[in-house]
Amino acid sequence: MPEGTTGSTVPRRQLGRYLRDLRNQARLTVRAAARQTEWSEAKIWRIESGLTSLRSFDVEIMCRIYEASPDLTEALMGLAKETKARGWWHSYGDVIPEQFDLYIGLEEAASRFAWYESDLVPGLLQTDEYVRALIQEDNPGVEESEIEGRVNLRMARQVILTRAAERPVLDVVLNESILRRPVGGASVLARQLDRLVEVADLPNVTIRVVPFRAGLHAGVMSGPFVVLRFPSNGDGKNTEPPTVYVEGLTGALYLDKPHEVERYEAAFTSVWDATLDESSAKDLISQAARELRE
Repeated sequence: MPEGTTGSTVPRRQLGRYLRDLRNQARLTVRAAARQTEWSEAKIWRIESGLTSLRSFDVEIMCRIYEASPDLTEALMGLAKETKARGWWHSYGDVIPEQFDLYIGLEEAASRFAWYESDLVPGLLQTDEYVRALIQEDNPGVEESEIEGRVNLRMARQVILTRAAERPVLDVVLNESILRRPVGGASVLARQLDRLVEVADLPNVTIRVVPFRAGLHAGVMSGPFVVLRFPSNGDGKNTEPPTVYVEGLTGALYLDKPHEVERYEAAFTSVWDATLDESSAKDLISQAARELRE
């Protein structure tokens, strides 16, 4: 990938997030962690805030103090090697294990999503049946217990939409083809569409549809993507820079340079302008569900 096409702060931010969570789970204050590592409190804060790169050796020390599992320690040491990269493409099967999902941390911290999907229902809106069908298709021969584990993880992630405080705002655009592709069969898709209608009633969720008749639009050119924005702190500044997430077959692209984010935000605005309004979108989704049941 050409130099400069990815945002280099993402691996630092993610590493800091995981290390902060591990410290909290170990019930250690920043002062206690600094004392045990023989570092300054300021250094611990910079690490957890994603403001500095980190050696894998230092990560191993922190993980040992925080009593992290060997697998997580290995994954975080691999992530540390990426914190000095000028650009970042997270490729499955490289130094960071495939099962270590870096996107989840961003998803949990985000305050707003601008999400365009061309072929599949977004993960935060999927039913368990729909998720299971996707996993079985992508992992033929996988054991049922592993499938159930992955399904449960996906469903647990959806709690952010209805949690008691700080619910994120989710603006979603679906290509009409999603309503017609019978993932898991007609009955599974029908129930999935019912779920979309139900979730669209949440005050923090807006679902729109780009109809086939819209013709060529920005989403056709860009492919699916998510723009994540993060909450502001006490002085009005964002806690983290906006980030674009683009998933591929062999890895995921993370972009956080301002001009890159602006391009995707402009693309989302263009796609949004091509959509049906919320009421019409809900009617189209409900109609598609009825047709599947006929």
